[in-house]
Amino acid sequence: MAKRNSEMGFLEHLEELRRRLITCLASVLVLSIIGYFFAEYMIDFLTRPVGEVYFMAPTEAFGVRIKISLFAGAIASIPVILYQSWQFVVPGLYEHEVKLVIPVVFFGTLFFLIGSSFCFLVVLPVGVKFLVGFGTENLKPLISVGKYLSFAAWMVLAFGIVFELPVVSFFLGKAGIITHRTLSKARRYAIVGILLLAGAITPSPDVFSQLMLAGPLYFLYEVSVILVRYTGRKRPDKPKDEDMPDKARSSLAG
Repeated sequence: MAKRNSEMGFLEHLEELRRRLITCLASVLVLSIIGYFFAEYMIDFLTRPVGEVYFMAPTEAFGVRIKISLFAGAIASIPVILYQSWQFVVPGLYEHEVKLVIPVVFFGTLFFLIGSSFCFLVVLPVGVKFLVGFGTENLKPLISVGKYLSFAAWMVLAFGIVFELPVVSFFLGKAGIITHRTLSKARRYAIVGILLLAGAITPSPDVFSQLMLAGPLYFLYEVSVILVRYTGRKRPDKPKDEDMPDKARSSLAG
């Protein structure tokens, strides 16, 4: 099946990319403005795992409201970002791949929300309790609202992104770019890559946070292997030498 018309010049691709980036940024901006009016409730909600937090500078409280509004706008814009990203690559896809736009956007958004919720409901409370537990009678926590919310926001964002792995694997499998055999053979390298990735994107240098991200990410990798096995494009197996006709074997030998 032929690909869709993709005969666009380099400048046309740049113009389309610029237009779609502007659409994504406009969505984030508009939803961030709406989110600003709910910033106080979001701050109260996000700081539940630690209780009271403090601002250390006169401008910090206002700055936190702006940051949390932008973060909320970015989260709420995930469907728009996924849709615009998909539409940008559509010209290079086959017709049957273009039809995947709805499930990819839907499940991409769903898995992002699942990852973010898992981080906020499970990882953050356990992680904060573990880290604060290193305090002593004379070493008590005085947590800055700005630093805590930056930590929490990056953790939630990181979990949301890595939970997209099954969706990305599904599409690549459908496109025939990867197979479950490819993923299985790359498992040992994937484990190393997962540990390096967890160390790179977690905002804090502690091993606990990195392992809390690496564990689910490896689980999702195994889920992706199974998903691609049953949903990926089937490639014809290469004929074994003993199954080849005598004439074909002799021509290869010659």
